[in-house]
Amino acid sequence: MAGGSENITPGEYITHHLQNLTFGNHPEHGWGFAHSAAEAQAMGFWAFHVDTMFWSLLLGLGFFFMFRSVAKKANSGVPSRFQAFIESIVEFVDNSVRETFHGTSRLIAPLALTLFVWIFFMNFMDLIPVDWLPWVATKAGVHYQKVVPTTDVNATLGMAITVFVLIIIYSLRFKGVGGFIGELVMNPLNPKELGMPKVVWPLVMAFNLVLELVSLLAKPVSLGLRLFGNLYAGELIFILIALIFTAGSGFVAAGLSSVFGDHIPAWFWIAATAAVFVTLWLNLKGTLDTKKTLWFLLVEMLQVGGLAFLGGQLMHFGWAAFHLIVITLQAFIFMMLTVVYLSMASEHH
Repeated sequence: MAGGSENITPGEYITHHLQNLTFGNHPEHGWGFAHSAAEAQAMGFWAFHVDTMFWSLLLGLGFFFMFRSVAKKANSGVPSRFQAFIESIVEFVDNSVRETFHGTSRLIAPLALTLFVWIFFMNFMDLIPVDWLPWVATKAGVHYQKVVPTTDVNATLGMAITVFVLIIIYSLRFKGVGGFIGELVMNPLNPKELGMPKVVWPLVMAFNLVLELVSLLAKPVSLGLRLFGNLYAGELIFILIALIFTAGSGFVAAGLSSVFGDHIPAWFWIAATAAVFVTLWLNLKGTLDTKKTLWFLLVEMLQVGGLAFLGGQLMHFGWAAFHLIVITLQAFIFMMLTVVYLSMASEHH
């Protein structure tokens, strides 16, 4: 493991990082945490991915308290940089909803904002170097820690199923039971409008029902799998970069390797990465001006990176810069498709 001293194979390294912290009922050992992928699989469908639940709830609470804090401090005076940043996000989501949702509902805009920011926060965990949070967890006695909730298909499909339930509720609310069923059996081929003989109506309606049910059920599946697939692929690339970097650290990181040995400890990356995040946070809060922020970042990048330019961190930062676009786009797509689906559910066809 990067940043550790264990001698493990590349396959074991990848498997370890892709394994969730799983709690469930094992057929032989009873209730408890899985100690391997095989044990997790043996626990079956009703096992819990504790790390996915923990990080998604923590990030959701972080979103709630962050926006609540800004809302409480908002005033008509000159806003801070952080307040202006939050307000720009709210305005962006609000404008997107107004242009897309054609019904009347007080739920849609708050729902869209929650989905966009919450999914972005969960996706953003993918940009944190893959080794250092699991390293912290290992020191606390937790041997598996998958910190990106959206790389767990259970999380993404869970959100998608919730959206699907809302689609059904909105369809029944705005169209009624009869209108909802009628839409399923009379579209896309309406036998009455097409002047078909009544004898073939049942066949056409059955055909319509199959098509509409497939279309309806495809919505949550596509929502969940699209988000999961993009984030899982991104996480895998980060793991491969970390693996390549660890394997070559004695060559490409001669400066730090001469101090730390062949394996650069995870605490170094934790401290260096945290320093960068703190600097950016202070700039957003208005504590550091732009000039000082750039100087601090320059010093920190030189610190991290004497390695950044010599080894895998250059690849990590390069992929992270591109992946930042991907994670933002995926959060936006999930939000917009949800709004579009709910808008369609509230309209009569």
